[in-house]
Amino acid sequence: MNRPVEPDPRADSPWALRDYALIADGERGALVDPRGGIAWLCAPAWHDDAVFSGLLGGPGRYGVRPADRWNVWGGSYEDGTLVRVGRWVTSDGIVTCREALAAPAGPGRLVLLRQVRAVRGAAVVDVDLDVRAGNGRHPMTETRLEDGTWRARSGPLCLRFSGARDARPDSDGGLRARLRLPEGAVHDLVLELSTERRDDPLDAASLWNATERWWSRAVPDCADTAAPRDTRMAYAVLNGLTSTAGGMVAAVTTSLPERADTGRDYDYRYAWVRDQCYAGVAVAAHGPHPLLERAVGFVADRLLEDGAGLRPAYTVDGGPLPPERELPLVGYPGGGDRTGNRAGRQFQLDVFGEALQLFAAAARHDVLDTRAARAAAVAADAVAETWTRPDAGLWELEDRWWTHSRLCCVVGLRDLSRELRTPASADWARLADRVLATTRSRCLHPDGHWRRAADDDGPEAALLLPLARGAVPSDDPAFAATRAEVVRRLAADGHVYRFRHGDEPLGDAEGAFLLCGFTMAMAAHARGRHAEAARWFERTRSACGPAGLFAEEYDVAQRQLRGNLPQAFVHALLLECSARFGGASDGVPSDGW
Repeated sequence: MNRPVEPDPRADSPWALRDYALIADGERGALVDPRGGIAWLCAPAWHDDAVFSGLLGGPGRYGVRPADRWNVWGGSYEDGTLVRVGRWVTSDGIVTCREALAAPAGPGRLVLLRQVRAVRGAAVVDVDLDVRAGNGRHPMTETRLEDGTWRARSGPLCLRFSGARDARPDSDGGLRARLRLPEGAVHDLVLELSTERRDDPLDAASLWNATERWWSRAVPDCADTAAPRDTRMAYAVLNGLTSTAGGMVAAVTTSLPERADTGRDYDYRYAWVRDQCYAGVAVAAHGPHPLLERAVGFVADRLLEDGAGLRPAYTVDGGPLPPERELPLVGYPGGGDRTGNRAGRQFQLDVFGEALQLFAAAARHDVLDTRAARAAAVAADAVAETWTRPDAGLWELEDRWWTHSRLCCVVGLRDLSRELRTPASADWARLADRVLATTRSRCLHPDGHWRRAADDDGPEAALLLPLARGAVPSDDPAFAATRAEVVRRLAADGHVYRFRHGDEPLGDAEGAFLLCGFTMAMAAHARGRHAEAARWFERTRSACGPAGLFAEEYDVAQRQLRGNLPQAFVHALLLECSARFGGASDGVPSDGW
């Protein structure tokens, strides 16, 4: 049992989730609050302990903010990147702080770049650094100044900090400095955390140049999509969440509540196979891109290693998820304080169908290598072996005969049989027909719409995605009836909810589910209702914070984000909608709806 860590007595209360920005390099990510504090950062990798855990009430700080507390904050991303420029208008000037995690990045070392600029008037800026590895358990020790650069340790991590030669050690082991900049001046701060001592120069200019070059190659132009700037942002987020090992985390954070004090707060700092497939398919809808190949490689490796025993989620380097345990932290208000995730031990049939769709999308772009083709055959065999078994499904609930899981497999098998011409292709098509026929007999409601499960007549918004992707023809009456049922019973104020929680009104049990808003847009588009698709798309993409980040859910009444942040699969579906709705592909005007 971990000994509880006391909250930092100087810590500010957390902000609403919509107010946080993200910087990330693929190996880890940090949330930045409007005051210029790093509220959350795990190191050296996504699933490791936090070194800054103020988001959950833990110790550890890295703040860069104007000394004049009478200020108004703002900021934006440099287009197509996760380079963030924070901005404060003070009582007598304007100060900015450009910040990024340096890229390209490796798993054992992170470099956090911050560049302060006095835009108008002289600037006085306070710097406060207190690294606390191990979720707050390890204060900075052995702190010393060597040739103008501070060195220290925090548990297993080695620390270097440049740009604050005149800082003074604090009573708790941290460092404090006050920067004074004349108008127009620029000052760089560089923080390095690594698993071993390093002596190479911490040259801010070189690190910034390399980071800028990396982002310029990572994100395409997207001018041919329906919403170019937001699509570039989605690409940036997905790149920032994807490790060089191939795995993409579902979100940066853990334990942020979907609804206050309900116990629905989980650790999403892992790679869900389904989410990875969503991202790869979305990229493929726009064109071949390295993110597609990385998704294919990661999913193929997992299938070839685990076969029909494929887990729903892994660490980004392909390891098993740790069991759930409590953290010694206070937790975000209304949330918990846990790491690990029980989903890693579930059977979820739909992930095989999603994998098949990913491999088929890769084959369309001629980027399916022989190893991935073998993995596709393994996934198809797994469907043949397991499709009649109850599974936990997309929402990771109790084992049942979920309709969504079967329809996903139908889509994947059909896609693969068309794109990968092998002696087994005809068998895959016949299996798809058999799965669909059985699912239709068990899961089609007498009124004509698809029900959630064989034993559940309720509406289910998730069904719209496999229907939009071709589980049945676009003019199939059951497709139209299902979409109408979702609109009637699960949509309100232009937003879409997953399913009903008993008799509770929509919005009481949980927020609108942003993934489902984008799938509704895709379903309308697949039915040829382009203007309606545009309305669902625009309404859903408005449900982000000022930084342009999407969480899993959106509280429509309070206009607040709910759940872990940012949620990768929401950004993936935004990208896919924008690519499919682009004017170049179907005549729908872009950015003028």
